[in-house]
Order: sequence, then C-alpha cells, then structure tokens
Amino acid sequence: MDPMTDHPVPAGRRARPGWAGLAFAAVWLFYLADPFEAAVKVRDQPAGWTGMLAIGAFATVYLVSFQLVQMRRLMLAAGAPRALAATFLAAEAGLAVLICVLVGQPGTATVVYIAVMSVFFLPLRWGIVAAVLSAATAYAAGFVVAGWTEERGLLFGALAATLAVWGIRNVIQRNADLLEAREENARLAVAEERNRFARDLHDILGHSLTVITVKAELAQRLVDVDLDRTRAELADLERLSRDALADVRRAVDGYRELTLPGELARARIALESAGIDHQLPNSTDEVPGDLRELFAWTVREGVTNVVRHSAARECRVTMASDAVEVIDDGRGLLDGSVPGNGIRGLGERAAAMGASVITNVPPDGGYSLRVVVR
Repeated sequence: MDPMTDHPVPAGRRARPGWAGLAFAAVWLFYLADPFEAAVKVRDQPAGWTGMLAIGAFATVYLVSFQLVQMRRLMLAAGAPRALAATFLAAEAGLAVLICVLVGQPGTATVVYIAVMSVFFLPLRWGIVAAVLSAATAYAAGFVVAGWTEERGLLFGALAATLAVWGIRNVIQRNADLLEAREENARLAVAEERNRFARDLHDILGHSLTVITVKAELAQRLVDVDLDRTRAELADLERLSRDALADVRRAVDGYRELTLPGELARARIALESAGIDHQLPNSTDEVPGDLRELFAWTVREGVTNVVRHSAARECRVTMASDAVEVIDDGRGLLDGSVPGNGIRGLGERAAAMGASVITNVPPDGGYSLRVVVR
C-alpha cells in the first residue's frame, strides 16, 4: 500500500527513491536554525551539546522518514506502513519534547515538521487532527510554561504547513490514481489486442488448415487410382497453403491490414451485436489471393453500412471466385441520397483491380452492394 494514499502501489512506481525530493525536504531544515543556535549558546553546558545532538537526531529522523515516503516499495515490504509511520512520528515527538526541555521555547519550531509528517504519513483525517493538535499544544505552551511567550507566528506556520502538505498530498494521490488507471488501461489494451490477434489467426488458419488436411488425405488415397485428380488436388493444396501463408503474413506484418477471414469474423460479431440475423460464407477458399483484400474491404464497407444505416433484420454475404455481394432487407437508399466516401473509396480500389462496384435496391426492398471482377 502507498503510505500516503492507502492505495496499492503500481509496479511502475516502485522505483528508486528520488534524491531531488530528499534535497527539497532538506531545505526546510533551515527552520531548525533557531533551536540549534539556542543550543550553541549554551554548548559549554550539558543541555547545550545534548540539545545539538537531539536536533541532529531530529533532522535525521525527518529526512529518513521523508525518504521513506519516496521509497514506497520499502513501506510495502514492511507489511505495516501505518505502524512504521507511527513509530517515526513518536520518535520525532519525543525528540521535539527533549529539544524544548534542553533549549527552551525555540525548540517549538519542531512542531512544523511534526505537522508535516503527520499529514504525509497518517490517514488523511487522523493526520490533520494530529497536525492541528501538535500546533495547538505548542501554542498553548507559550501561556503555561514559565518564561515562554505567546507565538502566533508558530501557530500560523504550523497550520499553513498542514494546509500546504494536504494540498500536495491530494495532488500526489490524484497523480498516482491517474498513473494506475493508465497502466491498467495499457494492460487491458494489450490483453484485448492479444485476444483479437488470436481470434484473427484462428479465423485465418482454422478453416484453411482443415481443408488442406482433408485434401492431403484425399490426394494420398488417389495417388495410385487417379493421377490427374491427384495433380488437381495437389495444385489446390499449393494454392490454399500460399493463400493461408499470405493471410498470416498480412496479419503479422501489417497487423491492422484487412484479411478476408478476419473481416468475415468481425462482420459476424458486428451483426450479432446489432441483433441482425446473418448468413455468411463458411469458406473463402475459392477467392483468389489477389482479390482477397478487395473482397475484405467490400465486406467491411457493406456490413458497416448495414449496421449503421439500414435498420435491417437480416444480412446475407455471398461470395464467388469473381464476385462478392452484401445484401440486406433494410430500408435501402433514402430519396436524394448519394454514395458516401466509403463507397467511392471502394470503387477506386475495385477499379485498380479491374473490378466494378454495383449498388441497387432489390425488387423486394433492401440494399445490395456487389463487387464484380470484369
């Protein structure tokens, strides 16, 4: 757990401590100059050198505790961060009392550090309570301890430090939450991409490898019976294997490049999600390799339009070696409508392959998108 936020510490944040943060904390030790100066003035007495040692110990514990905040992994490994934080606070409180006894009222400057540590280390509510109580105690001591005077500046400084550290803690907590959310989103994105890639490979290879296996078994049985038929089956085996290899290469090398089996799989998911009944080809084996990408674009454009615009109840995709058609029973073209950018782009792709895009409204209604190789 993060000792400042009581949240789990993401793995990416368990890094080496930041020395810049430690240097920033050390700057504020300047406010221990007054009690240290008071101790130096009586350094020839036991209270003087003992006070200097106590102030040095106080500063050391403060810096170590601040560094411990940076080293969140040590707090995690400790198993009881709140107990460890309470130990440091108790040590600082004891040293603060000792310093006040040894050097007098200048030692009350330590209350600012105790307030800061309380807000950093303890749960927010208890940290604020502890900070306010320590500041109030130091302020009240000015009225009850003989020879001491009222110090409103000390009270204001301690409360201002409490408020400032509370704001810093909130910023750190929000940043930690944001970092954790980003890391979680990244993990989910990677997992989703892996799942998508696994589904694509399954759709690409599953049917092709099954057909290749069946044809190989058939060719083996026919080799001594019908040599011409065997040659035909072997030719089909070569074509199927090359097409499957090309699909896999497109899926791996151009990870987001279209593949015909992958588009059919995505079309099935999209139509099912939209509640549209569908009839899709079970095989793409008869489509030549050089036309598969064009047919994949056709399936994507056609099914996308069906899902987005048609209000259809049923969609059917038919496929042959020289044509593919996406037809639905929806509302067809609206009056005055013109082909969108998707259809125009598909027409350009088709023209480059020597094919044509044909759109029409069947007699019984709906809409048909057909690509035919000339």
